[in-house]
Amino acid sequence: MRELRTLPKAHLHLHLTGSARPRTVQELARKYGISLPTELVDNKSDWGEGSQDWSYFQRRYDAARNTIRSAEDLRRIIREAAEDDAADGSRWLELQIDPTSYARHLNGLEPAVEIMLAACQDAAQVTGIGIVLVLAVSWTASPTCAEDVARVAARHAHRGIVGFGISNDERLGDPDTFVPASQIARNAGLLVVPHAGFYTDHRHVRRCVELLGARRIGHGITAAMNPGTLDFLRRKEITMEICPTSYVPLGVLPTLAQIPVIAFQRAGVPVALGADDPLIFGTRLTGQYDIVRDVHGLCDGALADLARQSVRASAAPAEVAAQLLTDIDKWIRPS
Repeated sequence: MRELRTLPKAHLHLHLTGSARPRTVQELARKYGISLPTELVDNKSDWGEGSQDWSYFQRRYDAARNTIRSAEDLRRIIREAAEDDAADGSRWLELQIDPTSYARHLNGLEPAVEIMLAACQDAAQVTGIGIVLVLAVSWTASPTCAEDVARVAARHAHRGIVGFGISNDERLGDPDTFVPASQIARNAGLLVVPHAGFYTDHRHVRRCVELLGARRIGHGITAAMNPGTLDFLRRKEITMEICPTSYVPLGVLPTLAQIPVIAFQRAGVPVALGADDPLIFGTRLTGQYDIVRDVHGLCDGALADLARQSVRASAAPAEVAAQLLTDIDKWIRPS
């Protein structure tokens, strides 16, 4: 078996706060005199038998996000995310950030985004990987807030921002709310990449494609349960961003073996593996590939196919994507 850290890949599903190193969050908490939940202090990622609900996750996430309060903090988090991705063989990282979470500390929405973009440029120079942003809003956001973020994203389209996302618990919002914001993003040539099909059923996934023009779906695992939706996703060439370690802890699936990577692949629906929130779930990008190798029995060729799908679904420039695909071929068929 080949070393998966050396498999070139693109990383399309990683959240800013969730990318942070536990030690960094702990140091920032001490810096600002913030008390953290015991789980973040103890670096606890063992969630037991998956009996926790979303609020348990959100409590940890919000506490960690509260420690990121300055431009210096953002630069550190983004640089370290790029360093960790580079160590895992990622050559292209699309980091998802809700800028409204940091705007109050950074003089507003636009200044916050400009700081993030500059931090990505600096991190790319240090690590040698491409790193860009997907600006996101929560499923709880108002139409006005979503449109404001989409307009900021559109102003920086293809200058460090490649997409518009909708994150958080998708049960808390409706795709109809985000139609105008998604239209703004699409008109600027940005990808629309909402979370769906985590808790909601396959119809929510389909509506995100039909109403919002989504090109990728964050998670989307419930779509694997409906043949009609699977065929719809195949015909539309919609990529599923599957994050294996995110489902069992929250009781979405009972075991790792039930993650529907193979079901999507057999249906002709592309899959890109992501780490989602390694701070919370404890596993970075290579570990996600390890899971589908060890639990699902995927061979090196199938793992290389997953890496190719991540590249093809990315917003990487043509020359970057072409080089990545060439290097994946070299990994699976060394000379």
